[in-house]
Amino acid sequence: MKLLLHPNLRSRFLFIFLVLIVFSLSQKAIASEPQVFLGSDRIFEEPYQELLKGKRVGLITNHTAINRNLVSTINQFKQKQSELGFTLKALFAPEHGLFGEGYAGQKMASFETEDGIPVYSLHGATRRPTKKMLSEIDLLVFDIQDLGSRSYTFACTLFYAMEEAAKENVQVVVLDRPNPMGGLVVDGPMLEKEFRSFVGYINVPYCHGMTIGELATFFNEEYKVGCDLKVIPMKGWKRSMSFSDTGLAWIPTSPNIPEAESCYFYPTTGFMGEISFVSIGIGYTLPFKVIGAPWIKGEKLAALLNQAKLPGCKFVPIRFQPFSGLFSKAGCQGVLIIVQEKAKYLPVTTQYLILATLKRHYPKECAKALKASEKRQDFFCKITGTKKIYQLLLKQKPTLQEFRAVHKKERAEFLKLRGKYLLPDYPH
Repeated sequence: MKLLLHPNLRSRFLFIFLVLIVFSLSQKAIASEPQVFLGSDRIFEEPYQELLKGKRVGLITNHTAINRNLVSTINQFKQKQSELGFTLKALFAPEHGLFGEGYAGQKMASFETEDGIPVYSLHGATRRPTKKMLSEIDLLVFDIQDLGSRSYTFACTLFYAMEEAAKENVQVVVLDRPNPMGGLVVDGPMLEKEFRSFVGYINVPYCHGMTIGELATFFNEEYKVGCDLKVIPMKGWKRSMSFSDTGLAWIPTSPNIPEAESCYFYPTTGFMGEISFVSIGIGYTLPFKVIGAPWIKGEKLAALLNQAKLPGCKFVPIRFQPFSGLFSKAGCQGVLIIVQEKAKYLPVTTQYLILATLKRHYPKECAKALKASEKRQDFFCKITGTKKIYQLLLKQKPTLQEFRAVHKKERAEFLKLRGKYLLPDYPH
C-alpha cells in the first residue's frame, strides 16, 4: 500500500533530507581537513616562548610568513613583545624583498618601517647580516616559506645568516614550514663543490624532500657551522602531504610562483630557462608550466613525451604568445605539463625527458640556442650544481637514462644520510 503524504509534509521531509546530506558531507570535509600548525603558530606557546623572553630579536622574514590564521609573523612579533618580554629590534629580508615585489635577481634596498624598525636587505648591498647588524641582536628568528628546490635562494639566506650568527654567538631559531612538494620526493643532481654559490650552497639533490628546518640542521651538522640552532617543528604535518593537503593558504613566494602547485613546475622547466632553449611561460600566464617555441610542433612533442609514460604527469599540446621575454609576441607551440599524481611525480626527471626529446628531435634549433647561451653556461652549471648536465646537452642525442645516471650513486648515499636529519614529528 502506497503511503500518501500531504504535499507540504513531503516538502518538509525533502528539505530535512537535503539538510542532513549537506551536514554529513560538511562534517566529513571538516574531519578530513588536516590541521597543520606551523612553527609560527607554536613559537608563542609553551615551552617555545621561553626562547624569546628577555631577548633582542631579529626576524628574517618576508610576506610569505603568515600563520594558519593568516596573521603575519611580523605583526605577531610586534604584538607579543610586551606580553612575553622581548624586543623586536630588526627585520631582515631575502631575495624579492620584504613584500615579495622584486623580480629574480633584483637588488633590494634597506629601509625603515613606519614604526622605526630597520629592515636590512639581504639581497642588496650584502647577502649576509653584518657584524654591525647583529650587534644589538641576541636571537635571530627565521620564518619564510621555501619552495623545496635547491636553487631557490631563501634557504641560502638562512645558511649565510647561520654562519654569521655563529661568529657573533647569536642563537638562531627556525620556525618550520612545509616543503610544498611534500617530504618524499628526492630527484635531480647533487651539488659539486666547484659550483657552490648563492643558488646552491649545500650538497643535497635539487629536489631534496626536506623542510627548511631539517635543511638547517643538516647544514649545521654536516658543514660544522657551530650555530646555536633551534627548530620549532610543525604539528600535524606529514611527509606525504603536498601543500594543498595542509589546509594552509599559499602566498606567492615571488612573482613567478603564484600558486602552491608552481613549486612542482619550477624544478620541471627551470634549467631550460637558464639557456633560453624554449619559452617556459615566464612572460606569459603559465610560468614554468609550459614549454614552447616558434619551431616546435605541439602535437608531435606531446606525443613523443607521453610515449615515455613518466609517473604522475601528462603533456597536452598548447599554442601561446608570450607577452614579454623570450619569443615575445611570437606564436609558439609546445606542451602544457599536467601533474596528475603529485606523490609519484618526479620534476627533474621530467625536465630531463623534455631536454633529451628536444635535443633529439630539434637538434639544429637546440644547437643554436646553446651557442647563443654560452655566456650563461657558468650560471646554468651553478643552478644544476654540476657541469655534467650541460655536457650531455652538447651531445648529439643524449638519452633520459644518461641524464638520470648523473649522481645516481651520490643520491643513494644522500638518502641514507638524510635519515639522521628528518624530524620524527613528521610521519609519512
